[in-house]
Amino acid sequence: MTSFLFRDDAYLKSCDAVVTAIDERGFQTDTTIFYPMGGGQPGDTGRFVLESGETVEISDTRKGDGPDGIVHVPAAGSAALKVGAKGRLDLDWDRRHRLMRMHTCLHLLSVLVPFPVTGGQVSDGKGRLDFDMADSIPDKDTLTAKLNELITGDHAVTARWITDDELLNSPDLVKTMAVKPPMGLGKVRLIEVAGLDKPLDLQACGGTHVGRTGEIGPVAVVKIENKGKQNRRVNIAFAAQVV
Repeated sequence: MTSFLFRDDAYLKSCDAVVTAIDERGFQTDTTIFYPMGGGQPGDTGRFVLESGETVEISDTRKGDGPDGIVHVPAAGSAALKVGAKGRLDLDWDRRHRLMRMHTCLHLLSVLVPFPVTGGQVSDGKGRLDFDMADSIPDKDTLTAKLNELITGDHAVTARWITDDELLNSPDLVKTMAVKPPMGLGKVRLIEVAGLDKPLDLQACGGTHVGRTGEIGPVAVVKIENKGKQNRRVNIAFAAQVV
């Protein structure tokens, strides 16, 4: 069983680890700070620095077998590993932090566009959410202004846990229609964006997030697309990347 340190502290940049399993997909360790691809968020990249000084570059991170498995995918040509090898896992932190900022921003977008979410994607510097809506198409500039207002409000972002049964009895905590919250361990993680007298947002999510919305930085709604009879796609990006 792997200990998922990123669930309790998304700001950890490195951790000691021991290789516990190896197969054609990659290697698993007893503990990790690497987030596996899931919920619309890409898998982390980085490296595993062995005690010998050799470095194994990690090109991707994927879910392994069962709810407690995470596979680190080594880049082609990396040093061979053996079960029991000890070393240090180092994140590509700048990339991870950008993903954390964007993932949290998409939570804010779901607050401003109060329709069921049919899909989404967190990317490096940009992201999108698809909404089940027909006629209520938001204005791009107005939505950009409201989104940045929530960001600069510097709301606290925290995580807490509830049981699987509690989630099943609270369907409003699941906004996504296509992606199910990570379940199977007996408990489910909630991400809360604090408001004045009640949460600004509260939903089940296993991804990594920043600690305050002000950390996201300025963003822009770059495009709103028609993706079907009722499906509308809202694309956002960090303002510094918008030409």
